[in-house]
Amino acid sequence: MLNFSKTQIFGVAAFLAVVFVGVPLFIAATGRSDFYFTLTSVALLAIASAGVWLTFYIGRINIGQGAFALVGAYVSAILVVKAGWSFWISLPAAGLFAALIAVLIGLPILRLRGVYFAMITLVLTQVATLTALALPITNGAKGITNIPLPGAISIFGIPLVPDFSTLENSRMAFYFTATILMVITYAALYRLVNSRLGHLCRSMQQNEELASSIGVNITYIRILIFAISSFFGGLGGAMFGSISQSVYPATFVVKDSVDFMLNCFLGGLGYVFGPMLGTLVLYFGWDLLFEFGKYQMLIYATLLILIIRFLPNGLLSVRFGKGGGK
Repeated sequence: MLNFSKTQIFGVAAFLAVVFVGVPLFIAATGRSDFYFTLTSVALLAIASAGVWLTFYIGRINIGQGAFALVGAYVSAILVVKAGWSFWISLPAAGLFAALIAVLIGLPILRLRGVYFAMITLVLTQVATLTALALPITNGAKGITNIPLPGAISIFGIPLVPDFSTLENSRMAFYFTATILMVITYAALYRLVNSRLGHLCRSMQQNEELASSIGVNITYIRILIFAISSFFGGLGGAMFGSISQSVYPATFVVKDSVDFMLNCFLGGLGYVFGPMLGTLVLYFGWDLLFEFGKYQMLIYATLLILIIRFLPNGLLSVRFGKGGGK
């Protein structure tokens, strides 16, 4: 059973208040409804980054999350547009399909460690892009467009979720959906890390041979964690395709996979909520640096180097100290 301190409970309550009350009130006051799309994108990228963080947790450097996000986006789009499925059913289906692909890929490559595993995952996104270009069902370079907005959900005639196409501002609906999904993702991630499985993962991160010697089935755990990681990627990709109402082979590219990894480093690999903070800072930080024109990339790279050099445990280490965020 998890025991939460008063500080943790207050922090979570404050976060939920800001996300579900503060942000809508701020947007209503400023009239900047475009912020909904921006913050929705941050939430979805944070979900995918959570999966990358989870593979770090078993000692693997995953630079291929963009591939699973692209797979999830295409699976959801195909099921909705060509098979007539409800988006809400296609959402978990996309995540599960991405997890299945991860199992098939992970069986041979998860035996590798360090740079060897990282380099193989690095090419996965490009492979997914080329596959999307080649397959007839994905419409090649044309992609899949005109994806319908999510429909209504009702149980026994009681409406739970409205039809997004009937709303005056569907961006707000997407924002609440994405943030709820993000909260559930990180709550599940926190629970996993603090469970028996999480403790086994931590032992594998430190020494796989020692963990194996005391009876830990490291092969099974590696595959399971990689599948969960890819499920998060597929989930985020599927949602992103729906809000964009289109998906193309270039929707997620190698740069996105690298950014997912950087989100984890920036927020802090030692903290469950590190990827969430890293995503927020990296997303808005890049936009702010746009004002510097041709020096944008130079300043961006310099800041990342300084953070990694002086804050090796990420931005959250400033507040919590070593290991205090779990």
